[in-house]
Amino acid sequence: MDSINRQQPEENHKDLTGTEAGKKIKELAEKADTCYFCTKITTGEPLRTRPMAIRKVDESGSFWFLSANDSRKNADIASDKRVQLLFQGSENSDFLSIYGDASISTDKALIKDLWNPLLKTWFTEGEDDSRITVIRIDTQQGYYWDNKHGNTVAFAKMAIGAVLGKTLDDSIEGTLTV
Repeated sequence: MDSINRQQPEENHKDLTGTEAGKKIKELAEKADTCYFCTKITTGEPLRTRPMAIRKVDESGSFWFLSANDSRKNADIASDKRVQLLFQGSENSDFLSIYGDASISTDKALIKDLWNPLLKTWFTEGEDDSRITVIRIDTQQGYYWDNKHGNTVAFAKMAIGAVLGKTLDDSIEGTLTV
């Protein structure tokens, strides 16, 4: 444990597994609504990172995105299915990192379920656009950093800690295993 965390008067690390991990993943991902979607993470080359809107996340830690079949990310996934998703739900909390395996589908029922009319900006032929694919990410592992009692309490604890010269941090972090 590092020197700052040793000074904490309350628990600030909690690893989550199973259903509890899945619920935390869903909670934090939905606060962010978008993420940095990283490919080429195991190739030794620079990561390819782009912002992506989440279309769906479930409590088992799976994510769904819509993407064009000729996109760079689809090509990257075809050669290396490992991806990293990075989330920041607010300025001072709700951080989430997900490492998982990606798969690509052209399931029309799933596309219809994930469709939003605003997506016509990219898929100009609508939900029947032949270029639409669904990318599913199945979480292998994750890490979160959040606060326990909301941003107001977290700020108050920090301010009191600064006045007293004590580490009073409301943060909580840990690994996520679904």
